[in-house]
Amino acid sequence: MVPHGRGRGDTESAAGGRAGGDGSPRIIAPMLLVLDIGNTNVTLGLFRAGALIATRRLATDARATTDELEVALDGLLRLDGVALADVDAIALASVVPALTGAVEAISERRDRQLLVAGPGTVPLAVRVDRPGDVGADRLVNALAAGRLYGTPAVVVDFGTATTLDCVAADGAYVGGAIAPGLELGLEALAARTAKLPRIELRAPDRAIGRDTVSAMQSGTIFGYQALAAGLLERVRRELADANDTTPTQVKAILTGGLSAAPWARALEGIDAIDPELTLKGLAILHAEVGGGELLELGLR
Repeated sequence: MVPHGRGRGDTESAAGGRAGGDGSPRIIAPMLLVLDIGNTNVTLGLFRAGALIATRRLATDARATTDELEVALDGLLRLDGVALADVDAIALASVVPALTGAVEAISERRDRQLLVAGPGTVPLAVRVDRPGDVGADRLVNALAAGRLYGTPAVVVDFGTATTLDCVAADGAYVGGAIAPGLELGLEALAARTAKLPRIELRAPDRAIGRDTVSAMQSGTIFGYQALAAGLLERVRRELADANDTTPTQVKAILTGGLSAAPWARALEGIDAIDPELTLKGLAILHAEVGGGELLELGLR
């Protein structure tokens, strides 16, 4: 963890805020930058005094240099009227090692506290055969699900891959399932066939398509709904049996980039849809491990 520090030209004021370059005090609540670096997108969230005030997203480029990533992050923050220099600390969940190193370099260069999520930092038991292989985002989602929605719980994350992550009644992460993401499968279908086009992700009126596009939409949307619903039902049942409860008592939370899509919202038995669950989980992690602000989500 990088020691907490201040950006160049900023000093602490007697009023508890940050002094500007002219020495005049500016009362600014601490700001936490959270970064969820996935294989497809880098999603950032900005928290001030425990409240999520902005989210932004950029395409993941594993070849980006530290300078390029720093410029990109600063540019996205400026869309919401702040800069990277205004950030007091960073919390990171990453599945792209090259970009993990870039964020570490940025935090060190700017003398900002950095908390990297992983089996050694996320405060929950990890009861799987290889704890070190579990993605940081999956652990952060499990932490957030337990803190915000209760346990036992299953988090369904619709991203590049679709993951189901299980949280036992005592809050431990106990494993899950991984399937190819909907968009990944659709791209593979279009790329590896000669005549099948790329299509809009929209549910057709009926399962029996009358043309190529509606047939592909049926197979993609209805087929993926069946995959997600069937896998969730089975995982929920196994988790309930392991915790001496009923499947209806196991919370089901949707998250990820596609969780707000109409076809995802149509899934039955969902207790909550929270597209920003990972960002909130990183803020919770920073509050519990890094001494940050508690979320303004009923946790105070």
